Amino acid sequence: MTEKTALITGASRGFGAAFGEAVAEQGVHVIALGRTVGALEDLDDRIRAKGGTATLVPLDITDEGGLQRLCLSIFERWGGLDIWLHSAIFAGPLSPVAHVPEKDWDKSVAINIHATQRLIALVEPLLKARKGTAILPVEDVAGQKFHAAYGAAKAAQKAIWDSWAAESTAAGPKVRTFAARPMPTALRARFYPGEDRAKLHQPKDEAARLLAVLS
Repeated sequence: MTEKTALITGASRGFGAAFGEAVAEQGVHVIALGRTVGALEDLDDRIRAKGGTATLVPLDITDEGGLQRLCLSIFERWGGLDIWLHSAIFAGPLSPVAHVPEKDWDKSVAINIHATQRLIALVEPLLKARKGTAILPVEDVAGQKFHAAYGAAKAAQKAIWDSWAAESTAAGPKVRTFAARPMPTALRARFYPGEDRAKLHQPKDEAARLLAVLS
């Protein structure tokens, strides 16, 4: 039987890491992409401790050449992908619209919008080869004060994803979004520093909920 594979972009921590652990427990080989080597190695340790397997890919998703080489390697080794979770995201500090730093705006566009489209172009053939499924975590923050850059980027990212979903209805792959409930991630802690984190949902529980949806 062909080994099932899951590519997770943004696998270093948070929801991406939790989903990596969850699918690995189901016997799926995890291809974990992220920028933080130490966090990826920690994820690998947790996966292997539970009998799973992973391939670690320390890579910035704006590295077009690196992404091309990765996708070619996935095709040559596994012939395609069963799952792609795109949880990589950049969020600069919250700021009034008129004071968003130019470098943060440019980085938000490059990572959240441009890289999403480029990844779709590269990953789509791999998903089609295995009749796979692509998932984008979504949240509705557009229009909230101080969320101009992050809210605009998330809205644009979802618009790209929704168009891809509409285009893929007949020929595939399956393209879905997933609205995770609020989780005590490092990103959320920056946005809501005084929040009671005990009331939030754990990433592992949201990962299990996504797995249930996929099954």
